[in-house]
Amino acid sequence: MHPFRPIAQWLVTLSCSLAMTVNVALAQTLGRTITIVVPFTPGSNTVDIIARIIGEEMKQRLGQPVIIDNKPGASGNIGAQAVATAAPDGHTLLMSGSPLTQNAGLFKDLPYDPLKSFSPIIYTSDVNIALVVHPSIPVTSARTFVEYLKDHPGQFNYSSPGHGTPHHLSMELFKLATETSMQHVPARGSAPAVQDLVGGHVSAMFLPISVAAPLAESKQIKLLAVASPSRLKVAPDVPTLAEQGIKGVEVVIWYGMLGPAGMPSQVVERYNGLINEILRSPEVAEKFAKQGIDTVGGTAGQFNQFIAEDLKKWLKIVEDAGIAAK
Repeated sequence: MHPFRPIAQWLVTLSCSLAMTVNVALAQTLGRTITIVVPFTPGSNTVDIIARIIGEEMKQRLGQPVIIDNKPGASGNIGAQAVATAAPDGHTLLMSGSPLTQNAGLFKDLPYDPLKSFSPIIYTSDVNIALVVHPSIPVTSARTFVEYLKDHPGQFNYSSPGHGTPHHLSMELFKLATETSMQHVPARGSAPAVQDLVGGHVSAMFLPISVAAPLAESKQIKLLAVASPSRLKVAPDVPTLAEQGIKGVEVVIWYGMLGPAGMPSQVVERYNGLINEILRSPEVAEKFAKQGIDTVGGTAGQFNQFIAEDLKKWLKIVEDAGIAAK
């Protein structure tokens, strides 16, 4: 007998065993209910809207049950933990976003590791945000707003939907980049935060462009700049922060689908291909656009790399801004 034949036979047996495991996982995924966990309350957050649109498309295309399970609490940590500890068999998925990486610097005992606890599947979409101020603030651009803040240090405040939200951290990044000072006044949700701004109780905030544009058109706020790398089709006359000399404040609120760590690569790729197909659908793109959401897509590897870079970025911002961890 050839001395390497037993090893070769063992490798063949191992390969067959792994293939069977993957095929079983794929077959099970095809037959059983798929649960998409959303770590926020139903109907109140963009991530919930995205999950429901994609979930319905998955249900129709796969011909099997797909349910949305809202698990709110702790800025998204409760839902994320539920998926991190779930079986990696493709039946439990997480639709999350920016808080997944931003929370790492905001919580002392995070119940998951943004890099090690999940199998990234796809970067589904993002939302562009804009710097806005109350009409009483006598400025006409982000550049003049910075000058005004420096002339009146510590005299103004800004709103956000809550401590540690992307809106909050985006303004802290803006303050770091411009060396300005404002006090944070967190609200309990997006609607109260906008009400505080429109009512003149706070002076500024970062808002999704889909929310900011109508308010600016009705003169309830001033829209000073967008935080995107380039100007937006929905607001072509609004310059970017970078165009106004404010560098390093390019921010989007991102969203993506993940599974528990250890999901077979074939299952990840199957979901990635399916959701890429869904995102390319004109009907889905139209539904997203009506909510001010841009479709993205791409490979699982690209999403994994993005999460690593985003985590590094926000850990540094939270530390530099001196934001206390809970």
